[in-house]
Amino acid sequence: MSIGKANLVREFREFAIKGNVVDLAVGVIIGAAFGKIVASLVGDIVMPLVGTLIGGVDFNSLAFQFRDAKIQYGKFLQTCLDFLIIAWAIFLAIKVINRLKRDEPEAAAPAIPPRQEQLLEEIRDLLKQK
Repeated sequence: MSIGKANLVREFREFAIKGNVVDLAVGVIIGAAFGKIVASLVGDIVMPLVGTLIGGVDFNSLAFQFRDAKIQYGKFLQTCLDFLIIAWAIFLAIKVINRLKRDEPEAAAPAIPPRQEQLLEEIRDLLKQK
């Protein structure tokens, strides 16, 4: 392997191992799993209940035929509800995270001494040097 390729491989390894990339990968995987859970919640629990409440309508079967195309608007409605539930859950999670961040006491920055003290310290340091 040439030196250029070795540097490229090293740089890629450093990039891939950085915490942000790993955190992002974990977030994507958890997000995909969460999406499946919400899809099941909506498709298997919420929509059948809503369908029963409005007269036994099965949303997956809601469709109409337009020439050769079958327009399945029931599945679209279910997907929209999936999105709303996921968006609401993310909104609540971010609110909790932001509240936790606000509750953490901020580290107090060291106080900057008054200008007179800074000058006296500089004079002291200069006298020590001589």
